[in-house]
Amino acid sequence: MAAGNVNPFNLSDSEDEADQRAEDGVHIEKSSSVGTQGPSSNNPFSPQADVEPPALLVSSTRTSPSVEGISVSVAAAAMTVALAETRVSVDVIAAQLIRDHYILTALEFHTELLESGRELPRLRDYFSNPGNFERQTGTPPACKDQGLGPGGPLNRAGSISTLDSLDFARYSDDGNRESDERVAVLEFELRKAKETIQALRTNLTQAAESDTQERNKNYSSHPETQEPIRPLEKRALNFLVNEYLLKNEYKLSAITFSDENDDQDFELWDDVGLNIPKPPDLLQIYRNCGSALPSPRNTVDVAVGVESGELTGNYITQKSDLLQQQQTEVVEELEYQISLLNEEKQSLADYIKKLQSEIQSLRRTVSPTPHDQGLQPNPPFSSTPPQPPLDNGQYLDIRGASEPDNPPTESNPPTQTISNPTHISSQPHAKLKSRGMVVFDQPNRKLSPAFQQALLSFCKMSADSRLGAEVSRIADNEESVMLMLGRCLPHIVPNVLLAKREELIPLILCTACLHPEPKERDQLLHILFNLIKRPDDEQRQMILTGCVAFARHVGPTRVEAELLPQCWEQINHKYPERRLLVAEACGALAPYLPKEIRSSLVLSMLQQMLAEDKADMVREAVVKSLAIIMGYIDDPDKYSQGFELMLLSLGDPSERVVSAIHQVFIPAFAAWTTELGNLQTTLIPSLLARIEKLLKGEHGLDEHKLHMFLSALQSLIPPLFSVVIQNAPFTHRVNLQGDIPPIEVTRFPRPASPLQDIATIVGSRETLSALLILYDYQLEHEGTTGWDSLLWVVNQLLPQLIDIVGRINVASTTCVHEFSRFFWRLCRTFGKIFTNTKVKPQFQEILRLSEENVDALTGNGILTKATVPIYATGVLTCYNQDEDRKLLVGFLEDVMTTLSLSHAPLDSLKASFVELGANPVYHELLLTVLWYGVVHTSALVRCTAARMFELLVKGVNETLVAQRVVPALITLSSDPEISVRISTIPAFGTIMETVTQKELLERVKMQLASFLEDPQYQDQHSLHMEIIRTFGRVGPNAEPRFRDEFVLPHLHKLALGNNVQATESKRIDIATQLFEAYSALSCCFISEELMVNHFLPGLRCLRTDMEQLSPEHEVILSSMIKEGEIKVENRGIGQAEGSVSIAASLVGEDAKTKFLSKMGQLTTSGAMLANVFQRKK
Repeated sequence: MAAGNVNPFNLSDSEDEADQRAEDGVHIEKSSSVGTQGPSSNNPFSPQADVEPPALLVSSTRTSPSVEGISVSVAAAAMTVALAETRVSVDVIAAQLIRDHYILTALEFHTELLESGRELPRLRDYFSNPGNFERQTGTPPACKDQGLGPGGPLNRAGSISTLDSLDFARYSDDGNRESDERVAVLEFELRKAKETIQALRTNLTQAAESDTQERNKNYSSHPETQEPIRPLEKRALNFLVNEYLLKNEYKLSAITFSDENDDQDFELWDDVGLNIPKPPDLLQIYRNCGSALPSPRNTVDVAVGVESGELTGNYITQKSDLLQQQQTEVVEELEYQISLLNEEKQSLADYIKKLQSEIQSLRRTVSPTPHDQGLQPNPPFSSTPPQPPLDNGQYLDIRGASEPDNPPTESNPPTQTISNPTHISSQPHAKLKSRGMVVFDQPNRKLSPAFQQALLSFCKMSADSRLGAEVSRIADNEESVMLMLGRCLPHIVPNVLLAKREELIPLILCTACLHPEPKERDQLLHILFNLIKRPDDEQRQMILTGCVAFARHVGPTRVEAELLPQCWEQINHKYPERRLLVAEACGALAPYLPKEIRSSLVLSMLQQMLAEDKADMVREAVVKSLAIIMGYIDDPDKYSQGFELMLLSLGDPSERVVSAIHQVFIPAFAAWTTELGNLQTTLIPSLLARIEKLLKGEHGLDEHKLHMFLSALQSLIPPLFSVVIQNAPFTHRVNLQGDIPPIEVTRFPRPASPLQDIATIVGSRETLSALLILYDYQLEHEGTTGWDSLLWVVNQLLPQLIDIVGRINVASTTCVHEFSRFFWRLCRTFGKIFTNTKVKPQFQEILRLSEENVDALTGNGILTKATVPIYATGVLTCYNQDEDRKLLVGFLEDVMTTLSLSHAPLDSLKASFVELGANPVYHELLLTVLWYGVVHTSALVRCTAARMFELLVKGVNETLVAQRVVPALITLSSDPEISVRISTIPAFGTIMETVTQKELLERVKMQLASFLEDPQYQDQHSLHMEIIRTFGRVGPNAEPRFRDEFVLPHLHKLALGNNVQATESKRIDIATQLFEAYSALSCCFISEELMVNHFLPGLRCLRTDMEQLSPEHEVILSSMIKEGEIKVENRGIGQAEGSVSIAASLVGEDAKTKFLSKMGQLTTSGAMLANVFQRKK
């Protein structure tokens, strides 16, 4: 015989229920050993012959929200245990419940029957008749009709299921009581529904515990068959982890953890399970993990627990396989009940939400009586829920400014009831107590929480100090205001006269929040913004903290109507500190403003301040506030305005403003542009187009604007890379479970701010690490097919950048340096595999450094452009391993060889040496390249190497100069080719200018002396030209002894020898160089002996040449000689002491003016001076 569940309330009178229970897996076949059914009894509770085994005696009685229901359920269950399985008619049960006035239990019974699809006509007719619930004495109509006997007065209002059919007018004498009665009924229903949820959760926890104990037996015997964590265990562990984080001051981690588990209330342990004792904290568990934990107590359900002696003898002898089968069926029954409880819990939760919304709508319709309306003003606050009348710590805390307000959970909702509706309207400003949850406009954005939090961190707010905590805790009702005054006044009184007015901020804000009069609130906020004449940084932070607390408390409408006008009034204040407060307030209040105001009025205010304010610190704050606006704006039409603001800020003359634009604004603007899909299609191409327009300019390259646009591109590299990896083909394979290797410290360049950290942009370092692993694997093994974002970088961005680089003037060290930095950051961000497979091949294709082309070409045009130094310093230096250094050395050697053999200008090679020489790390590498040139078979290459030493000597330490540079130069100075020897002279001169070691200086001096005194160089015009040019360049800065004993005497000899030069062209060249050298040396202090013996005689020899070549030069030289002679005479008679500067001691204003004017006319190149001489001829 088939038997259903033993709960008499779940038994059916029809065979349909048995079929349904069989389909649900609950139907149990009895053993053949069970006896036949005995005779039935007229008593509805008489026992039957079939008795269920103990394993099947499981109560499924649902917890009722009423005491009556519980008592009936327990009684029924007890009868079932004592007697045996009983089959009772549900209609009889319903009639009994109605007869005994267990109305709530009958209502629940009716609801359960409806849910199972078995509606009972008796209950349906009873609850659909409003007359059964009227406030009257006597027997309800339904009971009379059914002969259930007399009924008493019904002291309960109508249920929610019959509210729509009730006529509330019959319960009250006036119209106001209708709504009051409806509110009271709904609140009662809400309270009962919450009690039902708590009871259901208790049953659910008990069922989960029973299931857990059954599974624990399997775990103890088979530890290897561990299953994944169950929801109950997960919620308990989450609660303990959150508690640990809060106790140990990991507040940010706790906030993030709470956000990631938003379905759990971490403030209430009962949310985990009502009948589960709370375990000790994690620290205590860790300390006791080695000791044996106490075994759980064996519990038994009193509703179904039986002793073995109470069972019939037939079941004692049952086989173990039948018991095992029955236990399995019990587990299935429990799982079925758990699913039913979960469904009911969800439906009741929806039902509670509906009740709450209906209560709020009804409460808004409640109006005060005419008498009260005539006596009491109507405050403007009408949409807020009732609050406790005491200072119970319920404050609005702004310390987590970036976190949204948590809505009330099921386990802790506001449950205050209105016992006397007319009392509300009789209280002064009573509507202040009905403050509802403030809702802010949430932008339709996809910023990661880490990026949004880092962006909001630029709002300078402080809640760490005592005063900061006081400001951030705005009281929520009038009574708490008085308590706050008591806390604040002791601090205000002794300090207000000593300019400690920030102590007044909590009082002003609290009053402004709760005051009913708009005019008074406006006056209070005006006082707040004018509280301190010139607020310092700390005082501004306090005011901003209060403004944010005010905004979170009152909502976006009042922020727009009350706070923004105060900012607008201060926008042109004469004190920059007050304007700075306005700029910072616009950013801090941005999350709490309506989105229309955020993208129109506030954006316009900040744009005006950026364009017109003269204070750097104000414009810097404006840029940061604009960045926060860009983080919340969601109007695509504002993109062009944001782009213009970026360009305007980049051109700002203040370094502080430019730094803020790169650290804050560009990352925020790029994040929004990425969401719009405009980063690769609009933003970066717009900047590249402006750079190309600069290169085509007719008036020369504006290096400042080039730096401005290129720095913006550099700041866009991290967002660009994040777009590439987040839109890659492998994103669906990202797995954050298990051990994720950490990112190498040197993997990315150091970000200028947290907003440029790629980990912040993508969300976390774990996510970035997982993406990088797949990124490198994809590049190395699977290619870029279908990877549109990366293909855009490879096929469009890189070729355009390389083309721009080829059009830059290589002589502009600033441009070369900026582009080198850009390519270095680009390659380091995109990784070594990308650099080796995508960037280097494109440069190598352009440069074409092949041995076959060297002999055939007279010059490789691209090698003379800025492409060479930018490729060498921006791409080849990204990574510093042995193979990378070898590649750089080989490239520089090839460039030096190609340019030398092609007789091409060496500007690109020089630019590479200057850029690399600025970093001491590359000095050894550059010396290796130059030594390759020193030992090269071609004299042209050796000449180039000798000239490159001049650039390298200034940055190399003296040890390397003595060990590597001087030996190489001395080797070249004895080269068979005279051109190579001459090429070493500038480097020797630079050594004399920069080195202080006497031994080294003597070696260089001896080598230069051999050039001047060796007879084989007597007729070497090129050598003499190079020496004179070098003396004029290094003489003023060289060691004085070297200048006095070596430079001036040899210049005298060269000037004297030039007087007898037969070749006029060589004479002109020498005279030109001598004039420039003497002009430079005339600013040095020269002793009287040298003046008489070498300087003046050399000038006279030079004047002899100039008399025949250029009268203008001859006049200047005559003036210099005359003044030199006067100084010598003055020294002889004691009127002047020491050495004097010839050029600085001209006597007479006319002579000085004449000399300077002549020198200004002759500040031309040697070629122009030669032309002057030719005209003279």
